[in-house]
Amino acid sequence: MIKPSEKRLKKAAAGPMEKNEQNIVLKYPVLLVHGSGFRDKNLGMNYWGRIPAEMEKKGIKIYYGGTDAWGSIENNACLLKTTIENITGKNGVEKINIIAHSRGGLEARYLISSLHLHNSIASLTTISTPHRGVKAMNAALYIPDFIYKFVAFFINLWCKISGDKNPDFYRSSRQLSERECSEFNKTNGDKAPVYYQSYAAKMKYFFSDILYLLLNPFLMITDGENDGLCPVHSAEWGNFKGTITTEGKFGISHSGIIDTYRIKYKGIDIPKFYISILEDLSQSGY
Repeated sequence: MIKPSEKRLKKAAAGPMEKNEQNIVLKYPVLLVHGSGFRDKNLGMNYWGRIPAEMEKKGIKIYYGGTDAWGSIENNACLLKTTIENITGKNGVEKINIIAHSRGGLEARYLISSLHLHNSIASLTTISTPHRGVKAMNAALYIPDFIYKFVAFFINLWCKISGDKNPDFYRSSRQLSERECSEFNKTNGDKAPVYYQSYAAKMKYFFSDILYLLLNPFLMITDGENDGLCPVHSAEWGNFKGTITTEGKFGISHSGIIDTYRIKYKGIDIPKFYISILEDLSQSGY
């Protein structure tokens, strides 16, 4: 399933947590940062499924990034900065731990490097973040601008109506291409003393998740193993902790890794996987 921390992953795969298990003690609170196309809560449903509730059961203080569904990396990073300054100011804490999914990891890295918040972030854990971009997305850069911007106008309009402060589908979607991420990485390298770690997810077959029925095989051709949106190799950043997948034939998709479907996969319990991340952070003094 995933190479390091085998004992923790076996615990994560074991099934639902017992209520009498000991609380996790973290030095710093946790900020959850979502990815593209959604907000922290959509129509009353939490982006992170059952994960936040399980974290709170373990005594962890949870905050949300409050970023836009289709805001650019730069604009969303500015929203994150405001959120973090409010958290640290009101709660008397020096730093926070960030757990980010998908594009949220790029926004967190921009926040740390370009907005110079490295002294306010203890750790950054990214889940299925395309740090090196997606080769298949390079094709979007060749779509005529008038077509791309026409489509973006209507997506931005819907996002504005549904809650985005500053949607920019044209910019934010293009930022996920391999070409743009290559430029992004030149100016957003890792900053001490932040601890960076990452995980990837992997679908084993194209039918693992109907949402990615066409995307998964297409990315297999252009980018190799993937979770339907993020290539495994692109998710590797900092201390790469391994690839999350299932036993058997299906695997874990880009949506499955954030507990979108609220199901127990064969060999891996998603909420308990995130609890194992917190346990590791606790043992490391974060």
